[in-house]
Amino acid sequence: MNHRLQKMRKKIKSELDKARYEHTLGVMYIASALAMCHGADIEQAMSAGLLHDCAKCISSEGKIKLCNKYHLNISEVEYANPSLLHAKLGASLAARKYKVKDREIIRAIASHTTGRPQMSLLEKIIYIADYIEPGREELPNMAEVRVLAFQNIDECLYRILKDSLLYLHTRELPIDPMTQKTYDYYKEKLGKQEE
Repeated sequence: MNHRLQKMRKKIKSELDKARYEHTLGVMYIASALAMCHGADIEQAMSAGLLHDCAKCISSEGKIKLCNKYHLNISEVEYANPSLLHAKLGASLAARKYKVKDREIIRAIASHTTGRPQMSLLEKIIYIADYIEPGREELPNMAEVRVLAFQNIDECLYRILKDSLLYLHTRELPIDPMTQKTYDYYKEKLGKQEE
């Protein structure tokens, strides 16, 4: 691990609680493995994995306050559920606090919870690594999704989006419109029919 990554790792450790830090390391290592598998830049993947949740442990009020300070738009869904703000706020903090200049890394942090249509390879890697890292609770179809991640990244992404929407629907939890848009985009791109 290079010096820059080690410095970021030390700093992020002081910002997160123990469980979130363990999750972060899991995402960083899975992201690097996916980068190796799919031919992406390993250092980019490790950096984005390390910083993807850098805003996660900030209080709800703190997230809203910082979003206002940095002029980040807050939707009604996000006001109702401020934990959703950690991705866009994390992207902003990666640039401001962690001095990340790489737009690809910043974009991957910003889209890691909802996804977006036409994601870059790095964005897909961080989105998937966050979902499948070994410390994650066993969600339905997890074993299958973990295998798919190393075989067909778009199929894996589609499967996670589909399972996530189903999970939110069945629990009547709010759905970010971007997650729905991302699902619709990849469903059409992969020519999927609804089962």
